[in-house]
Amino acid sequence: MYLKSSPAGAGAESPLNVCLMNDSFPPVIDGVSNAVVNYARIITDKLGRCAVATPEYPGAADDYPYPVIRYPSIPTGKLAAGYRAGNPFSPAVVAKLAGMGFGLIHTHCPVTSAFLARSLREVTSVPVVFTYHTKFDIDIARAVKSELLQETAIRLLVSNITACDDVWVVSEGAGENLRSLGYQGDFTVMPNGVDLPRGRVAEAAVRELSAAWGLPEQTPVYLFVGRIMWYKGLRLILGGLAKLRAAGRDFRMVFIGDGQDRGDVADYARSLGLEDRCVFTGAIRDRELVRAWYCRADLLLFPSTFDTNGLVVREAAACGLGSLLVRGSCAAEGIADGRTGILIDENADALAAALTAPGMGCEAFRRIGQTAMDEIYISWEDSVRAAWARYQTVLEQWQGSPRRKKTTAGSLFNMSENMVQALETAKNQYRDAVAQLNRDVDRALGYLDRYL
Repeated sequence: MYLKSSPAGAGAESPLNVCLMNDSFPPVIDGVSNAVVNYARIITDKLGRCAVATPEYPGAADDYPYPVIRYPSIPTGKLAAGYRAGNPFSPAVVAKLAGMGFGLIHTHCPVTSAFLARSLREVTSVPVVFTYHTKFDIDIARAVKSELLQETAIRLLVSNITACDDVWVVSEGAGENLRSLGYQGDFTVMPNGVDLPRGRVAEAAVRELSAAWGLPEQTPVYLFVGRIMWYKGLRLILGGLAKLRAAGRDFRMVFIGDGQDRGDVADYARSLGLEDRCVFTGAIRDRELVRAWYCRADLLLFPSTFDTNGLVVREAAACGLGSLLVRGSCAAEGIADGRTGILIDENADALAAALTAPGMGCEAFRRIGQTAMDEIYISWEDSVRAAWARYQTVLEQWQGSPRRKKTTAGSLFNMSENMVQALETAKNQYRDAVAQLNRDVDRALGYLDRYL
């Protein structure tokens, strides 16, 4: 579809040009950066035009067929190891983005990227779409121990989300989590896809993998793919497998990924006597190698109640691999127990019982995996095409939006003035958040003085 995509709706007809924003992007690899990469790839190849705005990262090599606009950033230290906090108040960056003729802004993070998106909207008079991917309250609780400071951070996050013109969530469970944070607006469920094609790799690649890692041919292989973090259900996995070993069952457990808890997880596996049964490969960026692991495994173990979408469940399904999931979790949405996956209660006994139940075994796992491939697989192209269709609805609604009427007035003639105002607004919001943070700290110190 061809739409006017220059600022304030002026200019010739051209393909819709979308500004994608996120606080992480390669070289950082996580689920949301993967989403942005695939949005950008499919929009560029099949649908229209786009650019990505993201913080600077050391070693970034932006050799993409679309522009990547980096803005100044600093490391976050222990608050979010491996990630950087961008500065969304750079006039040069806002000016550069404002001149790129975007017709719509789509931010995938409610913090720095959302501030930048709101500033850019004030200058360009185009709508902002936001996708809620992650349970931010859990990440905030890990990074900030003070409940008062957690509340302040969540208020800021919800304020940024509420300010967007269309809010998407990747699952119904993600929407429920967003509501629990205090968000009261509408949202649309827009599931993410996966970038693996449907089908298995060559059997030679699977045999080569088994030989390289010394995996016995007839021994069940269980797989986890994701960040190595306790909140992904890893303690439950290891506890359940310890029960299998105690019952005399043989198996291999492969963990693909990296994360802050990797050393502790490996130590815990040793403490349970599982060191000879567990393999930690580290992060794997070669997608064909990841496919080979999915094809080698007999079952994906993903008992995470943290994840809002569980992309790895669909990745596994692409390769004919079924998944074991916690009943009622976001990752289990759309999964039929015993048909397209295995659902358990959230405890180690339930995991062990599911793996040893009568009628369960590699043959049953293969049947479940094949049905999952047929019924739950979603490609990124299907997902992004659905998003593209939703963009058109957002643009139609934006034409009559009071917010558009407010920001459009004089924007073509007063771009510099609007940019200054937008940056001032964003800075004031940031200052207000810091002031609230200081007030919360003072309250906390007052409690300490009173009771200690």
